[in-house]
Amino acid sequence: MVEVEVKIRLEDPAAIEQTLLRLGASLVKARFLESNTLYDFASRALTERQCALRLRRAGRKAFLTFKGAPQKSRRFKVREEFETEIKNEKALRHILRSLRLSPVFEYEKFRTVYQKGRLKICVDETAIGYFLELEGERNEIMKFVRALGFQRHDLIKKDYVELLSERKAAS
Repeated sequence: MVEVEVKIRLEDPAAIEQTLLRLGASLVKARFLESNTLYDFASRALTERQCALRLRRAGRKAFLTFKGAPQKSRRFKVREEFETEIKNEKALRHILRSLRLSPVFEYEKFRTVYQKGRLKICVDETAIGYFLELEGERNEIMKFVRALGFQRHDLIKKDYVELLSERKAAS
């Protein structure tokens, strides 16, 4: 599957959440904690290829996700993504260690999920602030961005690993 997404930094998340509902988005999942761990080989082969292998925990559920290298796009983060739910996280961690994969980056965020048609809308609370993440078809994303009152220059293609790493390097 190809994932198309973009982020927008939020100054007033409460106001945006009211606007989302006014624009017809439906609340899918109220605020919950997500813990994310990225894995790589000692050689950093995945990082060098701009790929990611992520283990995500949300409540009692765990998911393993592979993300391919970003494809060329001026406005959006576009990449291949494959995800599966994990029934036995302990066994998965053992498999990853056996493959010589180690945790290389960890972060948490609180997420609230909305849906409007096929557009997935997330309000994320991270260590570096609040973000709106829109995932879906390019034209649907841009239509919704404009309906929210944002412009092209507000769009962020970077993922949270990049944003968090930049903040850490600047400190």
